[in-house]
Amino acid sequence: MAKAPPRENTYKLLIEKIFFDHFEPGKTAFQFAREEIETVASALSIKLPKNQGDVIYAFRYRIDYPDSIKATQPEGQNWIIEGAGRAGYRFKLVKAQRVLPRADLVRISVPDATPELIRAYALDDEQALLAIVRYNRLIDTFLGLTTYSLQNHLRTTVKGIGQIEIDELYVGLDKRGCHYVIPVQAKGGKDQIGVVQTTQDIRFVEEKFPGLRCRAISAQFMDDGVIAMFELTLQDDEIRVVDERHYQLVSADQIDRAAISRYSD
Repeated sequence: MAKAPPRENTYKLLIEKIFFDHFEPGKTAFQFAREEIETVASALSIKLPKNQGDVIYAFRYRIDYPDSIKATQPEGQNWIIEGAGRAGYRFKLVKAQRVLPRADLVRISVPDATPELIRAYALDDEQALLAIVRYNRLIDTFLGLTTYSLQNHLRTTVKGIGQIEIDELYVGLDKRGCHYVIPVQAKGGKDQIGVVQTTQDIRFVEEKFPGLRCRAISAQFMDDGVIAMFELTLQDDEIRVVDERHYQLVSADQIDRAAISRYSD
């Protein structure tokens, strides 16, 4: 097995100490304070990362917990770290920690409408993915709605959770004139779609837009530039996949004319 990079090892040492400072057998949830990242780093003589929040982000979307923490997970359950008010977090056992694209879904070809200038200057995978989704109107295609981007990287607070950031927020309407609020989570590179962010997005819509329907969307870059799109929802306090589609952006001359009619079946 390849050796974990230094930063990953540092993060695992920090989160392992924080976890076992609070964990007791039989517990399914417990809280800790953000400031503990600093105190534990000092106790372990670890140089604290400049962005302390990246420690939490990494375990939500990028890396696995240490084996010692995974050993405490009952079969079929995983630990997540969710927000717990101002400067607080909560370890919680849930059935799924992340949402991964299926390998057996058909790839739907879509004419690529992304301006070359945007592709040339996108600063990171997440920014590029959000721009590609926006310029190709993939939210509209996926949901069958008319949608408009309202705000990017919205930082706000949600009661009981604390500060959150929504990658992009859309509003939309259907043929009957019903309005929808559509938070979008985008993940590129090695990051994976996390249930924590989706839960936060849905709770935000419930709090800020009561009475409007939430359609929570997640987008993930796959191999060969394929974009996996998910609609996710909360059911029995667990994240569930409502729908999943994979889109391949191609030039107009690469469109398979026979496939166009097959998609409608």
